[in-house]
Amino acid sequence: MANTAFIGLGVMGFPMAGHLASKGHDVTVYNRTAAKAAEWTKKYKGRSAPTPAEAAKGADFVFMCVGNDNDVRAVALGPTGALAGMKRGAILADHTTASADLARELDAAAKEKEVEFLDAPVSGGQAGAENGQLTVMVGGEQGPFERAKTIMDCYGRAVTLMGPAGSGQLTKMVNQICIAGLVQGLAEGLNFAVRSGLDAEKVLAVISKGAAQSWQMENRGKTMVQGKYDFGFAVDWMRKDLGICFEHANRIGARLPVTAIIDQFYKEVQLRGGKRHDTSSLMSLLAKP
Repeated sequence: MANTAFIGLGVMGFPMAGHLASKGHDVTVYNRTAAKAAEWTKKYKGRSAPTPAEAAKGADFVFMCVGNDNDVRAVALGPTGALAGMKRGAILADHTTASADLARELDAAAKEKEVEFLDAPVSGGQAGAENGQLTVMVGGEQGPFERAKTIMDCYGRAVTLMGPAGSGQLTKMVNQICIAGLVQGLAEGLNFAVRSGLDAEKVLAVISKGAAQSWQMENRGKTMVQGKYDFGFAVDWMRKDLGICFEHANRIGARLPVTAIIDQFYKEVQLRGGKRHDTSSLMSLLAKP
């Protein structure tokens, strides 16, 4: 069993760290809100630390899952950051959805400390984290990846090395671009079905057996018809992720015309009070114009 640390106990990190503890790994956690860390240690076998550096001290693997680029820098760098406490040869893996530039920055900072780094954003949402069924997209070198994969398998059903540092984050950008289009298409189709007088759940049962099938349809179709949008991954987070996509797309000359339109639809959801609704809430714009 490995000596591990987990930094960031939000809706994703809390259960991910829990899976490590449940599988017998020695886990030390850190969270900016200490009450959340106390809640975690009450539920799982493990301990908390007052700083990321203290949590990382002596750990073979340190995992992070926080909000954005600046949050990652805050918990990874500086005198109280995770890297300051990590031992030579340990592995720092960042599960935050962040920029590829940040991944390369942390990779360079880790090398100066003789620490290995992996950018490892995840997909699967809160349910995937709770059920240990996440998809993990990893950037980094083969050796550290193979060592860390045995640990990440505790909460990942598919853990894949995509290329050098930054490749995990770039793959997550592709993931978010595809999801945006899928959810909008599903919302438009279901709204069309309802307004046509069809039994939307029966429609879903039929078309999910054909070429229209998707994870979004299987997991969000019925709740979208019911107007329920409380399933984890919030619109605020999606817009943050899409902002990262647009920034990188502009740099490489990739056009994202449909994604840009859908981002504005998400902005409208925010303006209507749906900042914390999940991404399937695009349906709400069509159901209540």
